[in-house]
Amino acid sequence: MVVSFHQWALRSFLAGAYTEAMRYALLLALVAASGFGAAPLSPQDAPPKPATDPRVDTSKVTTLPRPEVTTVADLVRTAPPAPVHRTAARAADVPTSEANHAKARQAIERGLAYLERVQAPDGSFFVGKDITPTDMEPRKRAASVAVTALALKAFAQADRLEGDAGKRARAAVERVLADEQALAVATGGGVGNYVMSAVASGLAAVGDADATGGAARAIEWLRRNQWDDGEGLDATTDWYGGAGYGNGKRPDLSNTQMMIEAMHDAGVSPEDPAMQRALAFVARTQNRKASNPAAWAQNGSGDGGFVYSPANGGESFASEDAGEGRYGEKIAVRSLRSYGSMTYAGYKSLLYAGLSPDDPRVKDALGWISRNFTFEENPGLGQQGYFYYMHAVSRAMHASRLDAIADAKGAARDWRTEIIDALAARQREDGSWKNGTPRWEESNEDLVTIYCVLALQEAIKPRVTAE
Repeated sequence: MVVSFHQWALRSFLAGAYTEAMRYALLLALVAASGFGAAPLSPQDAPPKPATDPRVDTSKVTTLPRPEVTTVADLVRTAPPAPVHRTAARAADVPTSEANHAKARQAIERGLAYLERVQAPDGSFFVGKDITPTDMEPRKRAASVAVTALALKAFAQADRLEGDAGKRARAAVERVLADEQALAVATGGGVGNYVMSAVASGLAAVGDADATGGAARAIEWLRRNQWDDGEGLDATTDWYGGAGYGNGKRPDLSNTQMMIEAMHDAGVSPEDPAMQRALAFVARTQNRKASNPAAWAQNGSGDGGFVYSPANGGESFASEDAGEGRYGEKIAVRSLRSYGSMTYAGYKSLLYAGLSPDDPRVKDALGWISRNFTFEENPGLGQQGYFYYMHAVSRAMHASRLDAIADAKGAARDWRTEIIDALAARQREDGSWKNGTPRWEESNEDLVTIYCVLALQEAIKPRVTAE
């Protein structure tokens, strides 16, 4: 009887079909089913270690020494930056000049007005659009839910939830979350991590009880999608702690940083085991000899920047762009190149996971940022992924709690002013943005405009505090 109730409870939780009145009984039943408080199992009674998930090609997985970074407690740590879900109404709260604040707000309003005009009647965005995941799987259509959730976040952060566009976007996201069949299509379409990370962040920005409950359901999906002991992987494997697109795809930093960002936005503690596992994966993506034992890192520049993935021996799009091969396979001594979008993604992930600015990994990441500080391009990739880069920069800089960055020449750079100027200069007459270099869907105005609105909003959010 306990087992059947446990199974019902789990199904009910995943479907969101439980009420406040049932929570206490549900908790008691789950505790009883888990055997909490019983005598510890002896080795012979312990359940066997799960077999490695058959979707993992073990011939490609690199085994490394157990990582130094396995838990937050191992590191130089501090309270992480608190999530901030609204822009500042006054320039003084940012802080920035009145002129900068006004310029950003104007660009945001024009961007949101464009999004309102192109929104589908059912509230969604990116309807019927194809997307090519970075690992080159066939084109999928589940991305509409993710893009709609990101648009919802943009409306929420601008306090536009009561307008028709904000209401429709929220309804579109919640409609999918409430429909098991639709949710299965969205998460099983090849980009599930992208979808559920965006849903968690979007609903967390809405912030009321119903939205918070929906965000929590999305976070639980992300936990299950993370590569860890449940799939037979331990901390010595290069997949451990990371997130991939879904459907068994190998993990990468882009997906993992989205998962970490979603957990941060939803208020998940850095002490949470999923955050700690993700931190181990992120650390193995850093081009840093002192903390990354992977061969590509030991052979590399040790510049403190980040690459796309440490999995299966490592890969970097900057290496590919430099003619060295995506896996560094075209050079005699294999190494990988750091690049902008992944370095900012890694830097903010370390901060969200509770690392202090005094931690050597964080210091070295900021060192790379300082030496390569620019808003003209995505360093290492030129204009490829430029607007994704700008969004990552804005999130990372806000999380840094720094008002200025010293560049390679030692000059203080006001990141807020420069982000606002760079994006305002690229905004088109109709309020949208578009990248002339189309890689990673950046020729699509809807997606890119959402990236830019979100980046501008980070630039005029109140200065972040510790949690």
